Amino acid sequence: MTAATVEPDKNALEREAAHRGGEGDALARGWAALPASYRIPEVAPTLDEARAWCQNLAETHYENFHVASWFLPKALRPHFHSIYAYCRVSDDLGDEVGSTESALALLDLWGRELDACYEGRARHPVFVALRATIEACSIPKEPFADLLTAFRRDQTVTRYASMDEVLGYCRYSANPVGRLVLYACGEVSPETRETYFRMSDATCSALQLANFWQDVREDFARGRVYLPQDAMRKFGVSDETIAGGVATPEFRALLRSEVDYARSLFAQGLPLIGKVNRDLALDLDLFSRGGLEILRAIELRDYDVLSARPAISKRTKFALALRALSGKAFPFLRLGRGTTEKAA
Repeated sequence: MTAATVEPDKNALEREAAHRGGEGDALARGWAALPASYRIPEVAPTLDEARAWCQNLAETHYENFHVASWFLPKALRPHFHSIYAYCRVSDDLGDEVGSTESALALLDLWGRELDACYEGRARHPVFVALRATIEACSIPKEPFADLLTAFRRDQTVTRYASMDEVLGYCRYSANPVGRLVLYACGEVSPETRETYFRMSDATCSALQLANFWQDVREDFARGRVYLPQDAMRKFGVSDETIAGGVATPEFRALLRSEVDYARSLFAQGLPLIGKVNRDLALDLDLFSRGGLEILRAIELRDYDVLSARPAISKRTKFALALRALSGKAFPFLRLGRGTTEKAA
């Protein structure tokens, strides 16, 4: 073998260096747009420090998560905190940096950190805490990786041709969360896996759709439309309709159809509440009621989500929590016990 055959390709090395330099610039811009605490530390925190970091993020960023955590067994709370923190940071890496290039670079880096976590080389507080959850609950990598697929897709896909495509997005963006919850609560076994995943997927997709229909105006402002394009054409609705901010009769008819479909998905998922342990059943009941209440709020506005965003009041949220809690004490009051009620 001659020296010429082993000499590196200088052009290839220059291209690789340029690529790494470009990625480094994109990462630097991305990190600059995020809280400093999100950055990957040089020295990994202890497990206690990592869990405290995740708990603080969960309980200061998501009111409903804090309410739900009241009802979780104490031993499960660190697992839910770490899962939530992973989802929250992953979402922010994609949505809060203001640049597709930076978002994709950060999500790729986060994916490599996920790989490192499964290899026992976690550094970020999220992954240090998550490593303990993964080991305790025997969680595979797939649902975590699927979420990153959804966040990458958000950077490049802004329209969906059909409901099948929207549900394909939910398969990565929402359904993995439900599966992670089932793993964390010890509800996944060879006997339950297929049935529980199917019902959980229905609930999670329904929750995603409810949020999409609630946020049509806000998503459009970010350049995204989740209403299926074929349904928009069928009902005579265009991007211009949404941009105009006026809920025309055609738009109301379209949204009525999509709200009805989301409710049908909730109906498919509700029986899971009666199958899992009581603590998880309480959370599933709470979030299902919340999703159904979003649909009800849309209906009460006669499907006008363009002039104002339908919202659930704090009083209603408290009432939902109380109703879900009553379902723990009196199981016959839970959703999923032979009912597909129209309002939560």
